[in-house]
Amino acid sequence: MYDFPLTGAQKTFLRGLGQTLDPSVKVGKSGLTPEFFAELQKHLNARELIKIRFVSAERDERATLAAQIADEGRCVFVSSVGATALFYRQNPDPTLRVIELE
Repeated sequence: MYDFPLTGAQKTFLRGLGQTLDPSVKVGKSGLTPEFFAELQKHLNARELIKIRFVSAERDERATLAAQIADEGRCVFVSSVGATALFYRQNPDPTLRVIELE
């Protein structure tokens, strides 16, 4: 599991940034496939903060899917609103970081 604790202020900051994002990855009927995780890694490496849309998941399934994405995708679940969820992973190279957290 990716262990990168975020403070409440950092989560609030990331949620603010996430409001302007379009969903870059969608979870459909096929669920969490290896192809989904490959696409997730590509987007996290490029942007650090991504929005995921759950297309066919029921309300009670979304929390389970978000936890599984955070665990297997080595990222941090920031928040969710409706059928979308925000995930964050800081780039290990300080020169390539897109988002600066305090």
